[in-house]
Amino acid sequence: MGSSPTPGTRICFSNMSSKKKSKNKIERTLVIIKPDGLAKSLTGNILTALSETKLIIVGAKIMKVPKKLAEKHYENLKKEKPKIFKEAVKYLCGHYHNTNRVMALVYQGEKAVSKIRKICGATNPEEAKPTTIRGRYGRINSKTQVFENVIHASDSIQQAKKEIKLWFKPNELARTKK
Repeated sequence: MGSSPTPGTRICFSNMSSKKKSKNKIERTLVIIKPDGLAKSLTGNILTALSETKLIIVGAKIMKVPKKLAEKHYENLKKEKPKIFKEAVKYLCGHYHNTNRVMALVYQGEKAVSKIRKICGATNPEEAKPTTIRGRYGRINSKTQVFENVIHASDSIQQAKKEIKLWFKPNELARTKK
């Protein structure tokens, strides 16, 4: 037996407005498991840690990073820290490890950027909490001063949009209802 509202009871259909609000929170973010992450066979561990976010993967590929792509990816570093720009490009292109591949991923969901950043930890592995990906697996290369932090994660929604366009063609990303 179903119950029906008693006379004078107000029925509220608030789901419609809350759905509109939650759509605005859906974000996409770029994650790159860098050459040292692949060389150290950390891909499974990293993906397992990232799965804690409950976000969905809408794009994934293993690829060799061309120098021009690495330079575009680190163009802000060229301005902010020109001394390590060249080394960072070499690092992303795999010059310091036994692999020249990376795994690029796009995650999607509510607050994707902040959820991924929290699990990754601080960019500087020495400042990252030991329970984060960078805290567990990262290091600073004493010769190059490059943060070998095994993973890249977009640092803002705007940066994520820019980076996703740089690393993925639109047809390489799955369409989702979310």
